[in-house]
Amino acid sequence: MYWGGKGHGAFKTNPSLECNTKEKIQVSDPQSTLRVFASKSHFNAETEAFIESLGSEVQLVQAGSSLKFLRIAEGLADLYPRLAPTCEWDTAAAQAVLEGAGGTVSQPDNSPVVYGKAEILNPHFIAKGKV
Repeated sequence: MYWGGKGHGAFKTNPSLECNTKEKIQVSDPQSTLRVFASKSHFNAETEAFIESLGSEVQLVQAGSSLKFLRIAEGLADLYPRLAPTCEWDTAAAQAVLEGAGGTVSQPDNSPVVYGKAEILNPHFIAKGKV
């Protein structure tokens, strides 16, 4: 289980330890190879172009939705561009954990991703650690 929020830190329970043991998680410093997560089912030309524009050596990992945020929060990945549709319920909790771990989530123009809108679809966004 993961939990956290901006200004509150981020944590997870470690299943190999006692149930009540919490482990603090945080984003990592960038590596020489940028670890980029992308969607398995929504990898499109726009996402591919974004990754190519990074100008860095990239290790591409594909995984399911909120897991990508959590891997960045744990310091196991650096960047997750989502340039295809998601809904608020796909991202809200994981965004809170990532921000608690020191990461950020913003639209490609650096404006914030906001919740509780009349339209439940999210704008395109970039979730990232210390990059």
